[in-house]
Amino acid sequence: QVQLVESGGGLVQAGGSLSVSCRYFGHAFSSNAMGWFRQSPGKEREFVAYISRDGGNTDYGDSVKGRFTISRDNAKNTVYLRMNSLKPEDTAVYYCAATTSLFLARVAAPYDYWGQGTQVTVSS
Repeated sequence: QVQLVESGGGLVQAGGSLSVSCRYFGHAFSSNAMGWFRQSPGKEREFVAYISRDGGNTDYGDSVKGRFTISRDNAKNTVYLRMNSLKPEDTAVYYCAATTSLFLARVAAPYDYWGQGTQVTVSS
């Protein structure tokens, strides 16, 4: 039984920065790679970022590469997403997810658990 709880969403002006967090409640956080996805109304869920179990490997969606940074603190059972140079098109509900797969996962299917999401709104 695993629960993921996102926090830190809110309203920010274009060009600004925001960090969101995801706390993992359950067994063996360090056995899970973690991902961030986002979804806007009328659009499919989009891959944002991935981090391996030990944080050694990261990957980003093309639309956020160079602006967003994923990190994790295994002692705190928490994964973070730092979002810089935000654009209005970054507005979405951001979800974190956990997978025990050892393969880099840029799609939703390999992820076993999902958080409830946190709203990020970027104003012009």
